[in-house]
Amino acid sequence: MTFKSITVAAIAALSIGTVAQAESHSETGNPMVGGAPMFADKNIVENAVNSADHTTLVAAVKAAGLVDTLASPGPFTVFAPTNAAFDKLKPGTVEALLQPEAKDQMTKILTCHVVAADAMSDAIAGMIADDGGMHIVPTVGGCKLEASMDGDTITLKDEQGRMINVTIADVDQSNGVIHVVDRGILPAM
Repeated sequence: MTFKSITVAAIAALSIGTVAQAESHSETGNPMVGGAPMFADKNIVENAVNSADHTTLVAAVKAAGLVDTLASPGPFTVFAPTNAAFDKLKPGTVEALLQPEAKDQMTKILTCHVVAADAMSDAIAGMIADDGGMHIVPTVGGCKLEASMDGDTITLKDEQGRMINVTIADVDQSNGVIHVVDRGILPAM
């Protein structure tokens, strides 16, 4: 798999994140995300475009040219920030990153939200426990995230020392899994 295809998958996964309620949809068995059912037989991109809470993520994935990557077989674990997560950035940041001249920077940021594996929350929690309370998670974009537990919640520390919480875990996809997060993940600058 090429870096470009991995990068696309990372961005598509990002567009799915939300702080929405984790209601199970009886038809899919998956939590609802952004008011939409998430189908395990659809890929990350196919599901993300239906989430009202991930319109910024979807726009970012498109701007970075990662749609094909995130629609590929994977497997991918995507830590998907919601629109509200993007709103926590400095005013004007998202708009600037959506410009064609910022494509490389957007790609780097988005791929730091993607892991080249299918890791459900119980597996992540197990790795954290096995490593004494903190597990290093390498991303497709080259970032190293520190995963730990805060009670029953998986938390991530990005390379800037910012804490990110998984708000909806285990949204099963045909090409991996999405975990909705409350902040964007940023690489070291």
